[in-house]
Amino acid sequence: MKRYVVGLGEALWDNLPTGKKLGGAPANFAYHAAQFGLDAIAVSAIGRDALGEELISELQSHKLEHLMERVDFPTGTVEVTVDAQGIPQYEIRTGVAWDHIPYTDAMAALAANCRAVCFGSLAQRSEVSRATILRFLDAVPADCLKVFDINLRQTFYTEQIIADSMQRCDILKINDEELEVVSKMFGYAGLTTDAVCHAIMRDYHLRMLILTCGKKGSYIYHEGGMSFMETPDSEVVDTVGAGDSFGGSFVASILCGKSVAEAHRTAVDVSTFVCSCPGAMPIIPDNFKS
Repeated sequence: MKRYVVGLGEALWDNLPTGKKLGGAPANFAYHAAQFGLDAIAVSAIGRDALGEELISELQSHKLEHLMERVDFPTGTVEVTVDAQGIPQYEIRTGVAWDHIPYTDAMAALAANCRAVCFGSLAQRSEVSRATILRFLDAVPADCLKVFDINLRQTFYTEQIIADSMQRCDILKINDEELEVVSKMFGYAGLTTDAVCHAIMRDYHLRMLILTCGKKGSYIYHEGGMSFMETPDSEVVDTVGAGDSFGGSFVASILCGKSVAEAHRTAVDVSTFVCSCPGAMPIIPDNFKS
């Protein structure tokens, strides 16, 4: 049977200044993993509404496999504004379909054949979806790579959600602003960035920690050392989905047998390209996949 790379959590519409775009970090992650030839699937819930139908059509147009349960809540939407530097701000609607992702027989079968799964904190803001995500994580095979892309948004997270997620993951993906929040929350305040990253890896038995710092570069902490790469100077249209493309392409590269440094280089190149395009799901050039 196929073994899938799964993006589990929110699936929604980003209402950007340039128009409506398919969004949600887990779906973006799965989309970029699929571009490297892996069997990838987006898992979430949508409403029984026109926006839900459009979301399915958009996933199909991107040739992305999906498991989207239909529930009696509206399909999720996010109002996105972008500042002069291309940095997005999000107004995330509550009480939507992805707050009510059910754990189904189809999801259990997918968990049993899961090669890697990416999840975040946002979809865990509701008890229903949180229970589904944790149940899925607890059902995957022992060799499944579990990626926690922390994705702190507004006030939709708690210390318990973050702690439980870090205890279950193999790879933590976090940006510099989120690292400050986590440092204060878990008693690492006052340590250097390097010391905080090593402490989190030690305390939560992580295989890797991915730290992205915008224009200041990115770091991959791993069992064999640390990889740093600068962020290239390039034209930025918007940064929506850039972090998801980084994570998806990095994990796909690792699964395809690349070294940490090689996978890091690919992730930087892909995310830089995504920043030069509107929206989160452009088709990446073939030369990035080799």
